[in-house]
Amino acid sequence: MKTRLAVSLVAASLMTSGAAFAQSTTVDGANTGAHVGAQVGGPVGEVVGGTVGAAVGLGLEIPNAVIGAVPRERSVVVHERVVVGEPLPEAVELRPVPSHTEYRYAVVNDRRVIVEPRTRRVIKIID
Repeated sequence: MKTRLAVSLVAASLMTSGAAFAQSTTVDGANTGAHVGAQVGGPVGEVVGGTVGAAVGLGLEIPNAVIGAVPRERSVVVHERVVVGEPLPEAVELRPVPSHTEYRYAVVNDRRVIVEPRTRRVIKIID
């Protein structure tokens, strides 16, 4: 029960301070999330907060040019939830973002997602 409460409090505090993260980086997001999580939930909260903070920071770092370059194509349907910070299933084909080959994208369940190619983790859900 304490773990659930800690996770909920960390997630809520990170989401409500979105304006503070606007100038943040992935490292800053991870550090801030870990700090807040440790205060709320101890060691478990620190780990959860750091992970959530890193995902929030990473998603905010993507330039608008990259987001605008992701085309709308045929969507692939997957039964798993598509969540920022979680990897896409291996069956989903990743394509390079035009003019920004350091990123990959996929259209999954009618939503465009930007993915970190090495880990296949979703770093931004566009729509």
